[in-house]
Amino acid sequence: MPEAINPEAHVPNIPEPPIPRQVPHDHMMQFFAYAHLPPDLQVISKVFHDVAKWMLVTLDYSPERSAGLRKLLEAKDCAVRAKLFKT
Repeated sequence: MPEAINPEAHVPNIPEPPIPRQVPHDHMMQFFAYAHLPPDLQVISKVFHDVAKWMLVTLDYSPERSAGLRKLLEAKDCAVRAKLFKT
């Protein structure tokens, strides 16, 4: 049986935004919530939540930021489903 991997040990550090500012409100953030998930899925989903939050703080609103958030959400959904995948 393979050794269990500590997901926290493999999470990259997300750089701080150049100028600290309050996280702007974006309706997309509701889809990055993770507290309702089981612990093994929270670990995966939190990484995507943190990147989405970093994008909101770092990037000004634009159609490209919105597209990036949508693609990040798609990637998060795929990662969570990959964890649930049964062979």
